[in-house]
Amino acid sequence: MIDVHAHVIVRELLRDAAPEEEWRPAIHHDDRGQVVELNGRSIRSAVGEFVDVPVILEQLGSDGVVLSPWVPLLFDDLERCRLQNSGIERLVSDRVWVLGSVPLTHPTELRDAMARGVLRGVEVPALPDLGRFEEFWAAAEETGAVVFIHPTTRVTLPEYYLWNTVGNPLETTVAAAHMVMAGVMERHPGLKVVLAHGGGALVALRGRLRHAHSFQPQARSALEEDPVESIRRFWFDTVMHDVGLLRALADFAGEDRLLLGSDHPFDMADPDPVATVRAAGLDPERLADNARRLLA
Repeated sequence: MIDVHAHVIVRELLRDAAPEEEWRPAIHHDDRGQVVELNGRSIRSAVGEFVDVPVILEQLGSDGVVLSPWVPLLFDDLERCRLQNSGIERLVSDRVWVLGSVPLTHPTELRDAMARGVLRGVEVPALPDLGRFEEFWAAAEETGAVVFIHPTTRVTLPEYYLWNTVGNPLETTVAAAHMVMAGVMERHPGLKVVLAHGGGALVALRGRLRHAHSFQPQARSALEEDPVESIRRFWFDTVMHDVGLLRALADFAGEDRLLLGSDHPFDMADPDPVATVRAAGLDPERLADNARRLLA
């Protein structure tokens, strides 16, 4: 197993490293479990190990893992990005690959980060206008950077945990659809873009995107090819919590575009992604090969 969707907080960012800097996260434990303090909030949804990489690997039971930042720590501030990247690069081993972070408005920073040869790419937030960052996408294609699109958990659906169960995949759906209809995937066919949570509802909405593109001037203003062809250019993780939906995703995208993921350390993680993949009739070894090919 190679888990492509797992998060880490590097020690260099923790409040312990600079107690006077309140923007930093702090982690402690009480009788109810782990608590992450950030921006005045106490967050309990991170139920697994968040910092110690050997413990993360042990909890995952994986042969390898791609570690990426916790999304609230995808900074617009260059210095904080650089601090995080220096810490996450330190984690690389024969079992650990890493994705860093750069502001979407600083494509030169992406080029510089990739030139060091340690990061395999970056994680970016699922913004609703993600397709507008043309210079960033050009730099990502040029450098071969893997770009992992992950929701920001900012959708306001306060009741019944809907901000997570619906809001997160909704963010990914909108961000990826914007990239498709803005023509990003068509203009940059060499991009390596991974969508969290099976791409949200993107694949289920492909018919609506295709139909609008067939007649509506705004929908076809930036995209020449069939939107479905652009959707097929993405990579998708397996964190869907439904083997029928995962099987349908494989039937659409092809097994060679799927990547095993857990979403560690959160309570919405898949506790046994290998079993999930097998239950969907997929081969976890093949998905591991997909990850190696993507990360090469």
